[in-house]
Amino acid sequence: MHDIPDISRNYIGVVIRVVILALSFLSCGLRVVNAASLANYDIVIIGGRVMDPETGLDKNGMNVGINGRTIAVVTAEPITGKTSINAAGLVVSPGFIDILSYDPNGYGAWYKVADGVTTNLAMHGGAVEPIKWYKKFERATPVNFGAGFFYNSARLSIGVNPYRSATTKEIERLVAKAEEALDQGELGLGMSLEYAPGTSVDEVEAMMIVARRFNVPIFFHVRYSTMEAPGTNIDALNEVIALAKKTGASIHVDHINSTGGTFSMAASLGLIKKAVEDGVDITACTYPYPFWATYLNSARFDDGWQKRFRITYGDLQIGGTTERLTEESFARYRKAGKLAVAYAIPEDDVTGAVSSPFVMIGSDGIMEPGNNNHPRSAGTFARALRVYVRENKTITLMEAINKMSLMPAKRLEPASAQMRKKGRLQPGMDADIVIFNPDTVTDTATVERPNSFSKGFEYVIVNGKIVKDPKGLRKKTRPGQGIRTERSGKSHGYEQAVAGMDEIGR
Repeated sequence: MHDIPDISRNYIGVVIRVVILALSFLSCGLRVVNAASLANYDIVIIGGRVMDPETGLDKNGMNVGINGRTIAVVTAEPITGKTSINAAGLVVSPGFIDILSYDPNGYGAWYKVADGVTTNLAMHGGAVEPIKWYKKFERATPVNFGAGFFYNSARLSIGVNPYRSATTKEIERLVAKAEEALDQGELGLGMSLEYAPGTSVDEVEAMMIVARRFNVPIFFHVRYSTMEAPGTNIDALNEVIALAKKTGASIHVDHINSTGGTFSMAASLGLIKKAVEDGVDITACTYPYPFWATYLNSARFDDGWQKRFRITYGDLQIGGTTERLTEESFARYRKAGKLAVAYAIPEDDVTGAVSSPFVMIGSDGIMEPGNNNHPRSAGTFARALRVYVRENKTITLMEAINKMSLMPAKRLEPASAQMRKKGRLQPGMDADIVIFNPDTVTDTATVERPNSFSKGFEYVIVNGKIVKDPKGLRKKTRPGQGIRTERSGKSHGYEQAVAGMDEIGR
């Protein structure tokens, strides 16, 4: 028998090894499909308590693999990556979405990061010219960002005084401005009725019709903030709920603890519950503090504020200082337009709002240079976890994460495909992730010192990039991206929408 040449023997050996390897893989069955240990990811988060509010996943010892800006795998199998984060003893959750914030300025955005926020949405305030607004923050901020069309600013831009109603022609101009802004990708509409008391019901209805047609929510700082007649929280909520029924618009009540629910929280939440049962698409948000803040030169401090809010001058404090006000200093600071904190919210109202299934968490603030601000600008999400989860046990940790991530995402996702990939910790979702210690996370911001970073958020990841680690903020890393709606052209005009309202209960 002839000897087999060396090259033939080598070839046969390779074939045999390949066959053996293939048979070995086949014998593993599902292990081949789930062989996450063979993958090498950009970032891996190892051994954490992974919590996902959409699926209900809450499991220790889980691993998360990230490729690029996307979550690639969530598994109990071993995985490796170029960067490895040890999350043992820590919670790994979707990054928080601040649905009721303002412009993500380069100073305040870092306080958001330190508070676990990965998406900052200017739905209170917002922009009138979205193209300029979005361009300003592109490649400049560590957090994702988006805005709504702010009706109050639009009114002022065409010369409508806050204390008078817009004319029919002015409403037409404002409708056109809103339509243009929504066509350019803004996420919704915002109206602060208490700050523009002249705003007519016709104006509100016109904006609701626009919101309905563009399938975006309309955010309301409602018309009244207390139970002092004439004009109560109940009246304010009834106004927007009735118009939502009439137009079919989706609505959101801003910071219900300070507007629409103060001194009436149980009844106010009851109205929302009844509206939901009646088919109204309505949600609300709250910040977890028993005191509000605004500028002293606003309509909120028009004559009668002491009686309306059940406070005196001494219950006001200039944000960023220890100074309580007097009649003299109130007049002086009102002329200067200073922001003051008002100790005017019963704690029971905050607890009621936080515990409601219709209410999510939103800060209603972002830190500005000068620090004349409310501590909610830096500590909202850490405080919710510290006070209402860990200390008072008002809600569970999963409920809190839901209110800070999934609920805000779902509020905006009918109009924005981008939001459908946020607020979840699942394969295929955006890698916006916060890793924190639930036993130590805490807010440190106070009225006297609002510019104080939250503690306990060990890692914050935005679009697959680490913007905070245990050593601190990575200020050269700015992966935030603009969040917009997708427009496919106007389906029909404003007049056609008005004419068609008979179909939805006019």
